[in-house]
Amino acid sequence: MTKRKRYSAEFKAKVALEAIREELTTAELAKKYGVHPTMINGWKKAAIENMATAFSRKVEETPPISQKDVEKLHAKIGQLVVERDFLSDASSLILGPRQKAVKQNHPELSVRRQCSLLSLARSTLYYQPRGESAENLAFMEIIDKQFLETPWYGSRQMARHMQRKGHKCGRHRVRRLMRLMRLVPIYQEPKTSKKHPDHKIYPYLLRGLAITRPNQVWCTDITYIPMRRGFLYLVAIMDWHSRKVLSWRLSNTMDAGFCIEALKEALARYGPPEIFNSDQGSQFTSTDFTDVLRDAKVKISMDGRGRWIDNRMIERLWRSLKYECVYLNAFETGSETRNGIGAWITYYNEKRPHSSHGLLTPAEAYDTRNQYLNAAA
Repeated sequence: MTKRKRYSAEFKAKVALEAIREELTTAELAKKYGVHPTMINGWKKAAIENMATAFSRKVEETPPISQKDVEKLHAKIGQLVVERDFLSDASSLILGPRQKAVKQNHPELSVRRQCSLLSLARSTLYYQPRGESAENLAFMEIIDKQFLETPWYGSRQMARHMQRKGHKCGRHRVRRLMRLMRLVPIYQEPKTSKKHPDHKIYPYLLRGLAITRPNQVWCTDITYIPMRRGFLYLVAIMDWHSRKVLSWRLSNTMDAGFCIEALKEALARYGPPEIFNSDQGSQFTSTDFTDVLRDAKVKISMDGRGRWIDNRMIERLWRSLKYECVYLNAFETGSETRNGIGAWITYYNEKRPHSSHGLLTPAEAYDTRNQYLNAAA
């Protein structure tokens, strides 16, 4: 026989009071508190009937609260204030930032209590991901270099290339590493990239459009940056006409956060473009990313099937960056990588003439937007 569950008077009063307010149905209250609706109805009825006794003269006076109880209440209130302040900064964060919000030496909250407040398992604080092996990192660099030469290689052809070079790397491993590096062969194939099922896909707006001026169309992409003992991801926002890199960010994860930071910086520095084009990667289809564009009144365009050619400008940027900067330096830390890439992008924008503009650098070609603005005025 199951033991009958008993509820405290405080709990019954809380549920009855919420039932009297009638903001939720009895069924909703039953689901919220795990109590049968019949019991809630009884508690509500009893609470209403007993309200009159609160004003009766025969009711005994409430005994005074002792100083000890007051001190306990003050201590509890102080604890709740500390927990509220802690949660106000951390409760809405996703898993990674929530882990970083836990402070090992918090003056008033233990690690156990912080994890409880953040709905975290304490084991997640101490887990260290294994990362890729030295062999896989070497394979990834070989694949990346070969992909720059033959961007139409899929996992099968890349695996054959690896085997011809004497590397024991099968197709399944190559496919996993290429996905990790976000390398997709540039040939027309249905569903070459997996879409996020909950994200909206916007129509392609560039078909037949002549792109003749700066800030008419911006584009973006993410690439893999090899390092001596690991790798990072790089996102760049580029002006389609001038080929100028407007902003960029490095990250060790593939979430949308670093892409949103780069987009906001570009919008703040250069104003909104007319159209923003990207592929259908989950970082660019996320609502957090597209909301920034919609708030800036920018038309959103996304590559459709067979539109791999639209990335040719930014793919040329990745090729130049890697051969002229990344592969020559073998960066060891994120700060070294960030400084090296930043210096190269400054050189690319301001000193390196681009073939599409003759003797003009991307920055000089982008600055011609003032001519268009004056002509339009």
